[in-house]
Parts: sequence; C-alpha cells; structure tokens
Amino acid sequence: MTTAAGAGVRRTASGWWPVVWPVALGVAGLAVWQSAVTAGVVDGYALPSPAAIAAEFAAFLPAIVEGAGVTGVNTLVGLVAGSVVAIALAAVAASTRPIDGMLAPIVAALAVVPIVALAPVLNTMFGADSQTGRQMIAGIATFTPVFLGTLRGLRQTAPVHRDLMRACAASGWQTFRAVTLPTATPHVVTGIRVASSLAVISALVAEYFGGPRGGLGGLISTYAAQSAYARSWAFVFGAILLGVLFYAATSVIERGVNARLGHR
Repeated sequence: MTTAAGAGVRRTASGWWPVVWPVALGVAGLAVWQSAVTAGVVDGYALPSPAAIAAEFAAFLPAIVEGAGVTGVNTLVGLVAGSVVAIALAAVAASTRPIDGMLAPIVAALAVVPIVALAPVLNTMFGADSQTGRQMIAGIATFTPVFLGTLRGLRQTAPVHRDLMRACAASGWQTFRAVTLPTATPHVVTGIRVASSLAVISALVAEYFGGPRGGLGGLISTYAAQSAYARSWAFVFGAILLGVLFYAATSVIERGVNARLGHR
C-alpha cells in the first residue's frame, strides 16, 4: 500500500513538472523585467513594466475581449476554410501522382508567401470595411501544414493492409473508411493543431496592416501609433491569450481523436 501510494505521488509530481517549470520561468522573467524597469535600467516609456501593462489590461478588458472576438472569427474562418481546401487537395494528390507533382511547387510557394506584403494587397482588394482579406491570409497560413500532414497521413497506409482489403473483396470506399482514414486522421489533426497558431499570427498581421480596426492587430497598431505603449502591450497580451486558446482547443481535439482511434 505504502509503495503504491508513493509511486502514485511520484507519478503525480512528475506529471506536474512540465507545467511548473515553464510557469516558474515565466514568473522569474516577469520579475526581472519589472525590476529592470523599476531600477531605471530599461526605459519604462519604451518598454512598459509588467505592472503597467497589467493595469492597462484590466482597464481595457472589455475592448480586448471584443477585439479578440473579431480576430478569433477571422482566425476560425481561415482555419476551417484553409483546412478543408488542404485536405481535399491532399486527397487528390495522394491518389494521382501527376497532380501531386503539379501541386508541389504551389505548396512550396504558399509556404514562403510574405504575409506582411500580401496583407495590404488583399485588404485593398476587398475594401476597407471587409474582413475577407484577413480571413484569406489566415487560410493561406493554414493550408501548408494541413496539406502536408494530410498527405503524409494518406501515404502511411501499409501495402499489406490494402492487399488484405482487396483479398476480402472490399470496395475502394470500404478500404478508405476502414484503413486509410483511421491511419491518416492523426496526421490531419496534428496539422490543424500546428496551423492554428499560424492562423492567429497571420490574422493579427493582416489586421495590423489596414482594414477595419475592430481586431486586436488593428488596435495594437492604433495604440502604438499614439505612443500608448503600455496599452498596446496589453492588447498584445490579449493576442497571446487568443493564440494559446486556439492551440489548446486544437490540442484537446487532437487528443480526443487519437484516443478514439486508439493512438497514444
């Protein structure tokens, strides 16, 4: 009993360490930052202290939540649309080698698209009051990791499994549903998890460079232009929390899918 209880305590403690260490490091970094500003080592005007940023965050919390809602919708639309297109094209590429060869340079080009240069162009194309350009930017950022993850997953099916399904007179759809899809799904959801953070960053950058000012990126730009740096940093912190929320949500989905399929 005692040995089992001790082992349980050790497992619990070891499970907490991956959380404790990053939190402790973050707290230590904030303490150093605050001390540097208080001691005058760092100019508090150019780089506000964590206390000043926290005060602005509390004062403008409703505006931050409202801005996060706008940016979150742009991110979600881009993430879903980009994932759907990427999965569909990856399925075509996996089944047809010539199309795979045609798509390879396009995917490589999309992976290195300069969002900073593309965002103003799309914002101008779709108008100053439209969110479409921001959503397209998020979709473009989503496409490559989801496409590559899906394509890799679709190619993971062992030939012996396909041969077994053919020997059992299974149709192409039955083989896809019973063998290919369960094998590919973990790779698909991993690609979506990776893409979620990229989609948030891309939506923020697109909002920063023009268009409606309701999103977090536009508000960061506005307050930075007004030299309200502590307020601008408060909205940056809101953007960080939004990115963490998307990453956490997609991670939960990934774990749920893997658990349902029996993957660890």
